Amino acid sequence: MKFKDYEYIRPDYENFKTDCETKLLEFAEADSVETQLKVFNEIVDERRNISTMMTLAEVRFSLNTEDSFYVQEKEYWDLQRPLYEEITDGFYQTIMQSKWLEQLKKEIPEVFFMQLECAMKSFDSKIIPELQEENKLTSEHARLIASAQIEFEGEIYNLPQLNALTTSADREYRHRAYDARISFFEQHESEFDEIYDKLVKVRDKMAKKMGYENYVPLGYYRMYRLDYDEKMVANYRQQILSDIVPIANSLYQRQLKRLGYETLRYYDEKVEFVDGNATPQGSYEEIVSNGQKMYHELSSETAEFIDFMIERDLLDLVARKGKEAGGYCTYIDAYDSPFIFSNFNGTSGDIDVLTHEAGHAFQCYQSRWIKIPELNSPTMESCEIHSMSMEFFAHPWMELFFKDMADKYRFSHVVGTITFLPYGVLVDHFQHEVYHQPDMSPAQRKETWRKLEKQYLPHKNYEGSSLLEKGGWWFQQSHIFEAPFYYIDYTLAQVCALQFFKRIHEKDETAWKDYLHLCKLGGTKTFTELVKEAHLIVPFEDGCVSSITKTISVWLDSIDDTKL
Repeated sequence: MKFKDYEYIRPDYENFKTDCETKLLEFAEADSVETQLKVFNEIVDERRNISTMMTLAEVRFSLNTEDSFYVQEKEYWDLQRPLYEEITDGFYQTIMQSKWLEQLKKEIPEVFFMQLECAMKSFDSKIIPELQEENKLTSEHARLIASAQIEFEGEIYNLPQLNALTTSADREYRHRAYDARISFFEQHESEFDEIYDKLVKVRDKMAKKMGYENYVPLGYYRMYRLDYDEKMVANYRQQILSDIVPIANSLYQRQLKRLGYETLRYYDEKVEFVDGNATPQGSYEEIVSNGQKMYHELSSETAEFIDFMIERDLLDLVARKGKEAGGYCTYIDAYDSPFIFSNFNGTSGDIDVLTHEAGHAFQCYQSRWIKIPELNSPTMESCEIHSMSMEFFAHPWMELFFKDMADKYRFSHVVGTITFLPYGVLVDHFQHEVYHQPDMSPAQRKETWRKLEKQYLPHKNYEGSSLLEKGGWWFQQSHIFEAPFYYIDYTLAQVCALQFFKRIHEKDETAWKDYLHLCKLGGTKTFTELVKEAHLIVPFEDGCVSSITKTISVWLDSIDDTKL
């Protein structure tokens, strides 16, 4: 069956509600744990169907934000999702009140019950109006980003397409392209400010309605931070500041030397080499075909996975008018199908999709045996370990995509993983400041960003761009608007993935075995438990970050980047 044949039918909310209420009553009145497990599985099946319909609506809307049918379905889910969540909340509460709770915990992974506690702490029917408003605002932000039609030197580009031009080897050309891109954010500055201001305030309002001092603890519960807290994250950020920022600064100096400029400016950072970055060679069809070859050679498990994805048309990778920006992997429960969405733009990022997003999808595929939706995939920071580690396992096949530029790509990729870490923790630190001080003005938020930017990214030079100089870079980071606190996840996972990088280069033959084991576990364990299952060091532990810096530095120093 092809993705286009996956059937979408808008659920009847009232029927679903009535059926769930009947089953929950049956669950509560059950005379044995066996009966409760039977009813539990019946409700799980119904919830999988609801999840499938919601996901299909979201995916098809993102594929074409101008499709009137799916625009309406997206609006339906924006309004109705909180009502479905209310039913789910009732499901959770009924389970937690079971007289056979301890026996249930022996049959269902414990992390499920930990997630239930988080869910119950992050939802209450009294915040449904705020959740509806939040959904409306995030959709408004997505539409604003997707609406970009920017004229540049006689052509019209959307943001992903224009972004590709900012890596041109021609410095003046990419300067103009970058400024054309930023001009969209400058022209819509007040709209971005207004949307974000409303989002911050509505999130703060829902937190206070639920009895929290501010949105931070509620945000952690909504992200299912099961076994770490704000203080542990702050300690981790300090490790990045002390152990990674100096290495990143030295890499920017190497980049400046390679490029031969006096100063590294904001429009230079994406360009690693004077003759340009490594770029994929071949057509879209050839790239996908080479991706299939790579996964066939990597392992029998990845071979089966990639054939499934291609045969069912579960990859939509080409940028086009009306398509939502960005990239993601999602999972369609009823069809046991991952789905990969992206916007190919002719840069090395296209290949990252076939490694990063495919890493997410591979984990989902390996975890299809898990039918409880909450456990099919782990929490966000754990998910990113699969994707970022797959990027490193794919390194030996880069010649397929880059030919004689493969070494250039590998060097740039490793450099990028290091220089990303300070940026990633900056995004996290910024959001903590914002939600601790929700009454900050838009100008104060920009000032806060710029202040933190100088701490984590001291090399930044925005001379010539007023929006960036006053602290408006974060307008480009959609996660800040649409998924609060979902960014530190990338850096935590990157530190774990770099441990796999270290093991790969130390010829550790158990690295792939541990990675495959990690994928198969899905979300049946917490973040720190999963990390330990893969025989990695938990990032919050003192010394974790410094444990990988020597291997990385030695590898980077072994490369004569002036000859790439």
